[in-house]
Amino acid sequence: MPKVEVDAAVKKLLELKAALQEATAASRAENAEETRRLAARKDAFEQLMLRKLFVVPSFEIYGGVAGLYDFGPPGTALMNQIQTVWRNHFVLAEQMLEISCPAMTPERVLDVSGHVEKFQDLMVRDTVNLECHRADHLLEDHIDKMLAAGGLTPERDLELRKVRGQADAYSPQALGEQLAELKVQSPDGNALGEPFPFNLMFKTEIGPTGKQPGFLRPETAQGIFVAFRRLLEFNAGRLPFAAAQIGAAYRNEIAPRGGLLRVREFALAEIEHFVHPREKAHPGFAEVAGLRLNLLDRGLQMEARGHETRGLGEAVAQGLIDNESLGYFIGRTFLFLTSIGVDPARLRFRQHLADEMAHYATDCWDAEIETHYGWVECVGHADRSCFDLERHSRASGVELSARIQYDTPREEERVVVEFNKREIDKAFRKDAKDVMAAVSGMADADVLVLQERLTGGAKEQITAGAGQKSFELAAGMFTAERKTVPVTGETFYPSVIEPSFGLGRIMYCVLEHCFDTDSRDEESRVVLKLPSLVAPYKLAVLTLSNNAELNAIGHSINRACSRSGISTRTDFSNGSIGRKYARTEELGVPFGITVDFASVKTGRVTLRDRDSTQQIYLAADEVPTVVRQLADGSLTWAQVWATREQVQRPGE
Repeated sequence: MPKVEVDAAVKKLLELKAALQEATAASRAENAEETRRLAARKDAFEQLMLRKLFVVPSFEIYGGVAGLYDFGPPGTALMNQIQTVWRNHFVLAEQMLEISCPAMTPERVLDVSGHVEKFQDLMVRDTVNLECHRADHLLEDHIDKMLAAGGLTPERDLELRKVRGQADAYSPQALGEQLAELKVQSPDGNALGEPFPFNLMFKTEIGPTGKQPGFLRPETAQGIFVAFRRLLEFNAGRLPFAAAQIGAAYRNEIAPRGGLLRVREFALAEIEHFVHPREKAHPGFAEVAGLRLNLLDRGLQMEARGHETRGLGEAVAQGLIDNESLGYFIGRTFLFLTSIGVDPARLRFRQHLADEMAHYATDCWDAEIETHYGWVECVGHADRSCFDLERHSRASGVELSARIQYDTPREEERVVVEFNKREIDKAFRKDAKDVMAAVSGMADADVLVLQERLTGGAKEQITAGAGQKSFELAAGMFTAERKTVPVTGETFYPSVIEPSFGLGRIMYCVLEHCFDTDSRDEESRVVLKLPSLVAPYKLAVLTLSNNAELNAIGHSINRACSRSGISTRTDFSNGSIGRKYARTEELGVPFGITVDFASVKTGRVTLRDRDSTQQIYLAADEVPTVVRQLADGSLTWAQVWATREQVQRPGE
């Protein structure tokens, strides 16, 4: 190649290199600026939460305890409002059976459910100061730093994202290998020990003798499962039906972080929807089938891709979501979360990976919400099959099955077991009924194998009764034979569809999504744009000044609103009306009343909308009715604005 062409090519390459360096520098500067902006916003939000007493550290004067928080007046009111909407949206609308069970749970219950053995996270220790850390979180944080630093090949970037996506699904050995390979250190820069399991339940003793160990419940579901027999009876034996419970749960988190996102005591709202294992269609599914949701299925995760927006009906029809009942509750959850202030663009449903899902589950989807801390799991949706009821039934000796009667008998081939009651009674006496129940409850294939072994002269052990005692069976105690028999009904363990809501996490996400900064008239406003449905206070009652006549009108409006069940926030001080509104906006109050000197003569006040800052004139005695309708959504501000005398501001 002639030298002139080589020189031209080199020059071109140098120009491209310079352009690339310039673009990279600009991109980094832009990313750095965005990082600073988000950090400033996060700091402003968290300061507002403390300053307005939404959430504060518990036992603060003694230095606090990690993972424990107090809700102040607005935080308590907001949580109550969220729970009220949840009850209306699920319990009342679906005619669920709501119960309340103790948080103190006997060890036996949680042993049978598998929590004693398996309810654990993987922990590592700093080898120098012996501080404990959650292993998967260290891995995730380390990978986040690597990704943020850039300079990775596309292949390496994809590989790291895959590792991060399944960080909490690794075995102790596999997680240890990943930590070692990536040279992950403790937050203090020290080497880490090997990961090992740590049970997250708080253990205690029930009674003064110490003979009955127990735990603070890590979930509310087990109380519903052990009460299933009573609930089924209350529901006249009919399936499907759902039971629900709201209550406190406790998890001894290794390293609480992210404020309300990972705490040691929190509110759960859980639903157990009991259905026939082969009949999981839902009569209300058509109502939600048209919803379009952000779905992150297993395939997308394994390819380290983002979520895709798909129709809920399409996802169920194609088998992406296992069944209609599971899909129905996913759709209802979407409607609930968006109604209380979650941004639908920052809400997705992530399917559990195959090695992440419990062995007894058929499908699981988490509702995840994007926050300053990344995507956070807030609601779990699981098809738990019949695992819990079957386990508790066998362990307790109390039948937790359901039965349906057929309209007409069906001819079916069954294994019929006939007992030699004389031999059974002679061998087992008072335990005879438990032994027969255990044999009768065996699967057809298992009971035939058992009979074959006994006939061959083997001695076989079987566990039966509430105490799960062991009994030795012998040949001749029963016979099992396949026969065609008329069947009038079916006894079975129902499958369970379980939506589980972490209310503290949901509340945090609602607050963050509704946090806004706005500038008008050269003044910066901090506003919590909470929907009126869940706002802790629905109305601010304000006076133009601390005047006796104005205050009397304000007190009268406040009493009338209280009688109508409307929560209010009053301010009759001499402060400026603009500053008064600013203080209520920081609390998320959606509407405000101003009583001025004209109100004394006309009996009218001004009603102000927080988000638009528009105002209309309203008779004082109309305030409770109009605000109540605005708060419950039966009346919109646009309707009020269009039909009432508007207050014109200067320049309008």
